Amino acid sequence: MTDTVLILGDQLSFNLSSLAGRDPANTQIIMAEVGDEASYVPHHPKKIALIFAAMRHFAKALRELGYVVHYFEYGQAQDLLSACQQVAPLNTIHVTEPGEYRLRALFDQAGLQLHADTRFVCSHQAFRDWASGRKQLRMELFYRIMRKQTGLLMDNGEPIGGKWNFDADNRKAYKGEATSGPLRHTPNADTQAVIALVRSEFATHFGSLEDFWFAVTHEQAEASLAHFIEHHLPQFGDYQDAMRQDDDFLFHSALSQYINIGLLDPLSVCKQVEAANQAGKVPLNAAEGFIRQIIGWREFVRGIYWLNPKAYIAMNGLEAERSLPAFFWDERKTQMNCLRQAVRITREQATAHHILRLMVIGNFSLLAGLNPQAVSRWYLSVYADAFEWVEAPNVIGMVLHADGGYLGSKPYCASGQYINKQGDYCKHCRYSVKESTGEKACPFNALYWHFLQRHREQFAGNPRMALVYKAWDRMADTKQQALLAWGDHLLANIEQL
Repeated sequence: MTDTVLILGDQLSFNLSSLAGRDPANTQIIMAEVGDEASYVPHHPKKIALIFAAMRHFAKALRELGYVVHYFEYGQAQDLLSACQQVAPLNTIHVTEPGEYRLRALFDQAGLQLHADTRFVCSHQAFRDWASGRKQLRMELFYRIMRKQTGLLMDNGEPIGGKWNFDADNRKAYKGEATSGPLRHTPNADTQAVIALVRSEFATHFGSLEDFWFAVTHEQAEASLAHFIEHHLPQFGDYQDAMRQDDDFLFHSALSQYINIGLLDPLSVCKQVEAANQAGKVPLNAAEGFIRQIIGWREFVRGIYWLNPKAYIAMNGLEAERSLPAFFWDERKTQMNCLRQAVRITREQATAHHILRLMVIGNFSLLAGLNPQAVSRWYLSVYADAFEWVEAPNVIGMVLHADGGYLGSKPYCASGQYINKQGDYCKHCRYSVKESTGEKACPFNALYWHFLQRHREQFAGNPRMALVYKAWDRMADTKQQALLAWGDHLLANIEQL
């Protein structure tokens, strides 16, 4: 009897639970490039090209292993269920559980046979058990459990180096030479065909298709990982919060899109980083900082998402309702250099490192009171590594504090001084980071204080915010009023910033 397995575009792994123990000679695979998945938000063209190209290469690899693969190219099936129905009855089809709630609900209703996604370290039930009874969830506590469970950077039950977290060592500004960036892969004929398809079918989507460099096979992704470990990971720890005008990537890995679609196994990535540290090639603060992002933060946000995904993505705890300014789609429409660079990098690369996402674009979105669902949709649309399970908690919880502090103990907000400290964008900006009011003043400065006063009732009792509010209370009344008035002006003229 032939088994039928549906493999999604973010499940391009040979070790899927839905494939476990199956004989390739008696297993048929369904894969489909469908319009519904490519357009339920206006995904960046590079993201669509990455997934379609990686799917086509993975289908070839599966055929070489002896599987029969029913592959639906774009235009041959509008949605996943219609593709499935052309191959087998829906209730006979096996699939590893999807990462997004909307697909999980669709597959449950259709009667597909779902298998747990064992590519993650923490199961849904294990996370629910850990979260049960807690009013707030903190990644640091969860991360320690993951360290113990995996044994990564551990020695006889204790963290190597005597500390769980070296984040305090990872906040230096970078003033050296420009880096070489991630490993760039030249598209072969199959990938070029996908690029041509995406250019034709998704021309209205935000983002550039030029200079496509993503890995689209497991071998290419492994080469990208090796390149990162050798050339960038040794300095990643020190400079992971840095920003620089002439260097879009610095020491960041640009590997998350490969991990999130299955071209890299997350635990294998962590073990290779650990091995580099053990061999003396990578300092501990770099290895720990990188591993924390995967077995700590990545697993943590996935767990939060699946506790109650439908409710979580609708949260708006700060009642923020402002629409996204036009410069989110065209960086030329803002004079704020840090935002201009962050949106430009996003448009050109379909990726941006976490400080640009959190402390430039995200910080502005928080301070300006942009609607969480609109911001979340934007992040989901424009980044190649964005899938709702990872994107929604990061945006709703970490970036916008719209979950009432369930994920993070305080809002990630800052004035222009933080951006100036961590990089050189301010040196190339028409605004002055040293001024807080007036036409030359950096908008982040007044918006920061305006935000804090708008939400003082929510945050004044937070011990991590006490010093900030004490600083405000020490200001002269005239200065306070000037900051609030200028904040009002900035919000009223947000399209002209």
